Amino acid sequence: MEPEHSEQDRDGSEPSTVTLPHTPAEDVLGVLTGTFLASLGLYLLNTSQAVTGGTAGLSLLLSYAVAPPFAVLFVAVNLPFFALAVWKKGWLFTGKTVVAVLLVSGFSSVHQHVMPLDHLDPVYAVITGNLLAGVGLLILFRHGASLGGFNILALILQERAGLRAGYVQMGLDVAVVVAALAVVPVTNVALSAAGAVVLNIVLAFNHRPERYRA
Repeated sequence: MEPEHSEQDRDGSEPSTVTLPHTPAEDVLGVLTGTFLASLGLYLLNTSQAVTGGTAGLSLLLSYAVAPPFAVLFVAVNLPFFALAVWKKGWLFTGKTVVAVLLVSGFSSVHQHVMPLDHLDPVYAVITGNLLAGVGLLILFRHGASLGGFNILALILQERAGLRAGYVQMGLDVAVVVAALAVVPVTNVALSAAGAVVLNIVLAFNHRPERYRA
């Protein structure tokens, strides 16, 4: 049996696209899955004293320099960006993002208690950590959420200026990684820079609104 076509299809033009939004249950599972993966990736980075970009990377960086743990700093650093999210993205997106940030903070503490790691190969930690964080972010983006901060700014610029979210965040991430030179060894910074590229490649290659409309 041949698939049905619209009149546009028969004329040779682009077929119409029908979007099917996620159900609330799918959004809940998506946010839980995305935050769990992202928090696990950040925990691996924290174990190896590496950083990444965004407010997550900034929070990791601060956790190496001051007393409060990452879980506390991550929430605190994101607070100013929630107002930006309400203004530009609306209450639904902001609500999901606040929940996602709190879940990442909570999951990070859980990982530390149930899976304590005394040593982890830095190269493995940086690659695996950023891959997990990138996939986690990708899931959150596709369910109308983010991890706050630079993610919000990157999504706004993608929608308003047509700039890829991954490329926008890559530029912002460079600033965070360079700032890490003041806190962690140069080798850690070099690995962190490579890891940030890995994370943003995951986003740039996979988060394209014209390809994904759910």
